[in-house]
Order: sequence, then C-alpha cells, then structure tokens
Amino acid sequence: MRSLAYFIKEAFSNSRKNFSTTFGGIITIFLSLLVIGVFMVASLIIDQMIKSVESQVSISIYLHDDVTDMDLESFKGFLSNMPEVSTVVYISKEQSLERFKEQATTDIADQLDGNPLPALLEVSLREPDKVQSVVDQIMANDLFLSVIDRPDAPQDSIKYGKDIIEKLFSITSTIRIVCIALVILLVFVALIFINNTIRLAILARRKEIAIMKLVGASNGFIRGPFLMEGFLQAVIGAGLSIGTISMLCNYLIKNVQTILPWLPINMGQLSLWMIYLVLLGAGVVIGLFGSLWAMRRYLKV
Repeated sequence: MRSLAYFIKEAFSNSRKNFSTTFGGIITIFLSLLVIGVFMVASLIIDQMIKSVESQVSISIYLHDDVTDMDLESFKGFLSNMPEVSTVVYISKEQSLERFKEQATTDIADQLDGNPLPALLEVSLREPDKVQSVVDQIMANDLFLSVIDRPDAPQDSIKYGKDIIEKLFSITSTIRIVCIALVILLVFVALIFINNTIRLAILARRKEIAIMKLVGASNGFIRGPFLMEGFLQAVIGAGLSIGTISMLCNYLIKNVQTILPWLPINMGQLSLWMIYLVLLGAGVVIGLFGSLWAMRRYLKV
C-alpha cells in the first residue's frame, strides 16, 4: 500500500516536471481513442441500418382461391412452428387488391376486371440470412402444392427476391468485415503512436533510470511510477475522448434524426456505454502495455 502511494506521488511529480511529454502522451491517447470511438459509433450505426434493411426480408406465398380452411390452417401452423419464422400474416384477395390500388396508378387500377389477385401468406423471419433455407423447407412440405395458386410451377408461387437477397447479404457481410478490420487496424496504429510517445518520455529520463538501477532499485520499483503515469495519461485521454464522442453523438445524431426521421440511427444508451467502457479499457491497456514495452530496454542496464 505504501509503495502504491509512492508510485502515485512520483507519477504526479514526474508529470509536472515533464509536462510537455505528459501532455503529448495524453493528446496522443485522446486522438487515437477518439478516432477509434468515432469509427465504433459509425460501425454501430451502419450495423443498425443493415439490420433494418435485412429485417424487411420476407417471403410471400400466393394461395389458390379454392384452398380449404383446414389445409390453410395446417399450413399456417407449420410455418408458425418453424424456429426461423417470426410471424405469418394472411392477406385476403380483397386486401391484396387494396394494396395494389394504393401502389399502382389510377388508370391501371381502373382497368382491372374484378379481382384477379390471389390471397397470400406473408412470412417474416427472425434470421433473415436463413431465407433460402426457410424457402427450401416450405417447398418440401406436403401441404405446399395443395395451397399455392400455381402447383404446376411452384417456384412462381413463392416470392422472396432471391437475386436481390443474395446480393444484399453479400454486401452487408462485406461491410461488417471491413468495419471490424478497420477497427483492429486503428487499434494497432494507436498502439504504435502511444508506444512511441511513451518511449520519448522514458528516453528523456534514461539517466534517471540508469542511476536507480545502479543503486540497486528493483525493476518493479522503477516501473511503478512509469506505469502509474501511463495509467493516468490513459484515463485522462480516454475521458477526453469519451466526453467528445458523447457531445458529438448528442449533437449530430439528434440533428440527423430530426432531418432524416426515416433513417434508423437510434443509438441506445447501453450501446454507447459499452463503447465508452471499451475505450476506457483499451486506453488503460494500451497505456500500461506501451509503458512496459517502451521501458524494456532501459531496465537492462
């Protein structure tokens, strides 16, 4: 306990004596974590937008007009019991016609003779990326051919935008991989910058370290104040980056939500706090590791 108090006292004393290098270390950690934090927030927003697009993936199954209530209920039960399925909604012929009239031009709607549109089942998924697997299971069911409007061409009675879905998931998967890779790259670059900054600070005091070694000070005793300095710099730098990101999120995200209310960028407080904890933890780890890494050569005196 006495050693810890000594390390803290020495860390503050050395920080005052070497204010320029201490300030440089704090700014380096602040800017590095700020860039990482901003990119993490951007990645989270992009992921929310991707999930919003993916959640709109659904399967439409067109039914023939003479389907019996028993077959329809049995088929709906089969769909509802699939673990990948979230909801199954029945759309009647009349509802299909109303939808068509809302989406089509008035001239086309007026030219319709009666109601040629079929009833359908709309299937929403819990895991949109498994849409092809769900479609395969649906088409393999014994009741499928007895309820659809085109049993002679069953692939025409089930629509889910196969080509578009495949491209969508290919693009979203690539975006997620790129985001993860960039975050890792930024962490690596931050570690290099912070390590170099701490090495410069220790280089300026190499004679002091050498003297302490010559009078018999242990490596742990020498490391203590430097590690505490690295810890304090990391906490201050991380705190500054967290405060800046918090202000940016409060200002920019609220303004964007006001201007573009349809854009799904609702940042939950829990998600932001997780990012803040990651930044604080990353700052402390990088600060301590950077100090240890930078000191290794000077403790071999």
